[in-house]
Amino acid sequence: MRAMLLTNPRAVQTKPLSLGKVETPTPKSDEVLVRVIACGVCHTDLHQVEGELAMRRSPAIPGHQVVGVVQSCGNDVTEVEIGQRVGIAWLHRACGDCDYCSQDLENLCQKSLYTGWDVCGGYAEYMVAPARFVYRLPKSLTAVQVAPLLCAGIIGYRSLRLCGIKPEQRLGLYGFGAAAHIAIQIANCWRCSSYVFTRSPTHREHAQKLGAVWTGTAGDAPPESLHSSIIFAPAGELVPEAMRVLAPGGTCALGGIYMSPIPAMNYQQHLYHERRLRSVTNATRRDGRELLSLAAKIPLETTTTVFPLEQANDALLAVKESRLNGSGVLLISEEK
Repeated sequence: MRAMLLTNPRAVQTKPLSLGKVETPTPKSDEVLVRVIACGVCHTDLHQVEGELAMRRSPAIPGHQVVGVVQSCGNDVTEVEIGQRVGIAWLHRACGDCDYCSQDLENLCQKSLYTGWDVCGGYAEYMVAPARFVYRLPKSLTAVQVAPLLCAGIIGYRSLRLCGIKPEQRLGLYGFGAAAHIAIQIANCWRCSSYVFTRSPTHREHAQKLGAVWTGTAGDAPPESLHSSIIFAPAGELVPEAMRVLAPGGTCALGGIYMSPIPAMNYQQHLYHERRLRSVTNATRRDGRELLSLAAKIPLETTTTVFPLEQANDALLAVKESRLNGSGVLLISEEK
């Protein structure tokens, strides 16, 4: 099969991924083989190819926002059938036995494995995944439309949960890329007012079209303090800015797997009055199922730019340079 391979992480401008041919994988007894139709391009993929996330296999095949069709099933698979369209997300599998897994916190499982990082991902024509960790997808959305929901959507949804935002409250969104453009639609459904902070004039315009009540840059002061906020951009310098405009008792959630160093903060100015700062670590299958159910009900509309598989480096560079509204998606095969 064709796949985009990562052997030596380096700056995306130097095209670290190369198109090659590798053996099509064979599913284990609890796994399915999936023909990949589309794979979303995530900021986490960028961190991986540029070496900010240490490589766990070489060569690696990135990609963890995968939509495809089941081609074959292992002997023990009962959850899905051949010919069914499924989604594959970042969490490849968890142990199922530890204290975290027993508390529905499989995202914190110390034996968990991740798609495109620990195992080969969706920048390829085929991939395998445990049947218990794939998702049934809304029939109303095409493969390109649904692909960004499988990480940007899921992590945006979990970030909304963990930041504690409630209906009628004010929400800050820092960075307006793939995750934020989905999160704002959920916030609208929950009757929240969204305040968007981003350097990009194009992204501010996109946010306004999606219902933001105010847009500006991180150094700007919104007209009112915010009850909750989410930082999606991997920029540690945003943390003091977000905490500065957070209302007493508010929570700021950090939605990325990687972040540059966070500057020192002043306790009285940034944290006092029971303000909270917390990270968001991966996501659970519950998050995925709830997000996909919401996607069909709201319905969520993703903004996408499509690239062929062999242009994965170009798609990642566009993500790095914030040139995309919404999400980049690799279209790998025809959706029949």
